[in-house]
Amino acid sequence: MSKVKLGIIGFGNMGSGHSQYILNGEAPEVELVAIAERLDARRKAAGEALPGSVQVFKEGSDLIKSRVCDAVLVATPHYQHPELAMLAFEHGQHVMVEKPAGVYTLEVQRMNEAAKKHPELTFGLMFNQRTNALYRKMHEMIHKGEVGEIKRVNLIITDWYRTQYYYDSGAWRATWAGEGGGVLLNQCPHQLDLLQWLCGMPVKVHAFLHEGKWHDIEVEDDVTAYLEYENGATGVFITTTADAPGTNRLEVTGTLGRLVCENDKLTFDKLLVDERTFCKASDKAFAKPPMEKLEVQTDGANPQHKGVLNAFAANVLHGTPLVANGTEGINALMLSNAMHLSSWLGKAVTLPFDEQLFLEELNKRRATSRHKDVVDIVSDTEGSY
Repeated sequence: MSKVKLGIIGFGNMGSGHSQYILNGEAPEVELVAIAERLDARRKAAGEALPGSVQVFKEGSDLIKSRVCDAVLVATPHYQHPELAMLAFEHGQHVMVEKPAGVYTLEVQRMNEAAKKHPELTFGLMFNQRTNALYRKMHEMIHKGEVGEIKRVNLIITDWYRTQYYYDSGAWRATWAGEGGGVLLNQCPHQLDLLQWLCGMPVKVHAFLHEGKWHDIEVEDDVTAYLEYENGATGVFITTTADAPGTNRLEVTGTLGRLVCENDKLTFDKLLVDERTFCKASDKAFAKPPMEKLEVQTDGANPQHKGVLNAFAANVLHGTPLVANGTEGINALMLSNAMHLSSWLGKAVTLPFDEQLFLEELNKRRATSRHKDVVDIVSDTEGSY
């Protein structure tokens, strides 16, 4: 096999975006051979725009069962991610899933178990922020111990600004029945993944979610969450789709200093002595540990989605590492589910939380979810992530 024959399931904003860079030759080890799309007009337009060699299906299940592909990229509404991934595994196909891994962890656990039964197949998650040189450098420095023991993490990600038009552009968007959540499940899986990838999973979450605060939607568009970690570290996570201008700032503070990622720059306030040692040894009331401020240099690479897909193809063909193994997707979803459950119950929840209770609470909201008429709008996502 010289190229991975890929089928894209779901040809909306993300699916069509993936097809463009593949057809432009920016994924040289990937050949687009099929797409699947339920909306008639979108499927017709795809058939007219794509090369004649690309087969067009209505259902993702039909694309998978046709066996024309070596691998599938699942870019459908969220509830369908696990079921399509599991069907692809059954038919011997490698799988790349767009974020999030799913809507609730019980279903994603089933998907992960299915993947484990097929170790010969590659399973990836489209966590494209892991390709950003700034976050890769943070991961390297934290895991090498350069920051010391983590004490605090603060992530403010409020530059996900979305208009009402955005929410009205899809019948499934911003509904409990169609999407399963709001900003946490749509925009923030990347940042929730970064939190756990860099700092590990918290043991307690207390979150405050505001549903339809800034938009005419039924799901959350404003979130503030407090996190506690096993070693005593704490964290704050803040997000919304309504702030203009927004903020994208990630701070990780440890006993040896602080990393700050903001405005496409990474700085390290490096302590010259461990803060815990200094605190106990100092004979001055208002002294601070000596410090030097460094601008951290990186390799500058930030290939985003195409980088994830190229690594996926390389794993299939050559066995080289993935950007993110698909089974890791459950961690970001676990954080999202915990935040929802905490807000719904009005109290802190510990991890692991009661996953069956979460599903019961979600289903209550799905049962009364509003109906939205089907619309057919595809927007250019360039610069939106």
